[in-house]
Amino acid sequence: MAQTDIERPAGTAEDWTIPQDWAAYTPQEHALWDKLFARQAQMLPDRVVAEFMNGLDVLRMTRPGIPDFDELSERLMNLTGWQVVAVPGLVPDRLFFDHLANRRFVAGRFLRTPDQIDYLSEPDIFHDVFGHVPLLANPAFADYMQAYGQGGLRADGLGAIDRLARLYWYTVEFGLLRQGDDLKLYGAGIVSSHGESIYALDDPSPNRLGFDLKRLMRTRYRIDDYQQSYFVIDSFEDLLRQTVETDFAPLYAELDGLPDLDTDTILPTDRVYTRGTQAYAKIKKEEEPQ
Repeated sequence: MAQTDIERPAGTAEDWTIPQDWAAYTPQEHALWDKLFARQAQMLPDRVVAEFMNGLDVLRMTRPGIPDFDELSERLMNLTGWQVVAVPGLVPDRLFFDHLANRRFVAGRFLRTPDQIDYLSEPDIFHDVFGHVPLLANPAFADYMQAYGQGGLRADGLGAIDRLARLYWYTVEFGLLRQGDDLKLYGAGIVSSHGESIYALDDPSPNRLGFDLKRLMRTRYRIDDYQQSYFVIDSFEDLLRQTVETDFAPLYAELDGLPDLDTDTILPTDRVYTRGTQAYAKIKKEEEPQ
């Protein structure tokens, strides 16, 4: 939920936080949350990493209604030292990183409308809380998110935010994880989307490639539709280790001398789980107005 060059909305604190105002949610909004929750909770158990389902349980997110951030934060704080804070929408990059570095996850407090049940362009409370928060109960992933925030503050000083954004996109938002012989979902953008929860694992269209930090940070991504490539990590512990052990400054310098890669690219050096047909992307392109 970060963006560059936006003005702080009236009524927000210096860190752009606002009260969640949980009591203001309507019965209709709670009912819509429950509908979204039930649909995902029914389909995800065999598809998502076990750590996600455990997070839903230990944080008591299976209870009906939109979660109260104060209650959610109290449980999170006891588990991994994180808290959830409400913001009005997108926040500036550096502030976003600062919140993460201090174990504060920023979440929008608004909920999509019934006509947006399958897609909306800006992350809402269902994406932010259902999609992201359960994994913050996992110590390794919680540490990774803090390390990412700390890395973001350094990247801001090096003019490399766009590079680091790709790491967030292909892990936190749209990452897959290998568990045994199976691939599992963990990225919030997937697990909060009914359609992409199916597409990311079952559809023959996308590439599914082994995680490689430098290669990933060269790769463009799609913000308007399902991904053409997904990157597969071996574990949250390995993701954390690679993040904290990498000196990103020389990596950014090296990347500046390399061309970006298109979203559907497969390199000879890639570890390929699935060589996608890209049929979905081709169909969507043919449907675009000429």
